[in-house]
Amino acid sequence: MTTPTSPAPHAGSRPGGRSAKVRAAVHRAVQEVVSEDSLDVLTIPVVAARAGVHATTVYRRWGSIGDLLADVATSRFSGDIVVPDTGSLREDLQRYAFDLARDLGDPDTLALVRATIGTGGEQGAAACRGERERGLEAILEREQARDGRPPTLEHTTDALLAPLYYRAVFTNEPLTPEWTRTLVSRLLPD
Repeated sequence: MTTPTSPAPHAGSRPGGRSAKVRAAVHRAVQEVVSEDSLDVLTIPVVAARAGVHATTVYRRWGSIGDLLADVATSRFSGDIVVPDTGSLREDLQRYAFDLARDLGDPDTLALVRATIGTGGEQGAAACRGERERGLEAILEREQARDGRPPTLEHTTDALLAPLYYRAVFTNEPLTPEWTRTLVSRLLPD
């Protein structure tokens, strides 16, 4: 008499399996194409060929180049900047702004941000700012827990994230430590 066998643990879900390998290859291909300044050729067939997968695989998983860019950006920006905890709101915001400026100063990161915002529309913009806003929110909530009176998240975003992204994406002005300190000084005048 044979006994029925139960399915293997995690049947149908294979962490590190083919799906994860395809996603990693496609993400890598997007970053390579974007870094080469070839946005005019940033299409799903080009990305699929570079990744070594069939274009229908990419279309089925992401649907559009905007969705794909948003996924790559979300993956790239998740947890990439450590939220500082110095005990001082001013110092935390200065470090956070400096780290973000340094990240945006990286040519590959900047190319991905520009492509994602340009092609992904609101979804792309949300992918680029989501993790950044969560970091700021953590800093502000920590200050409030210390009985401080931090500015609102909206005001902080307008004072720090907006100028950092604007300068990085739309100008050739440098994102220097001195400049990031002035952003924090305007947000938190003495």
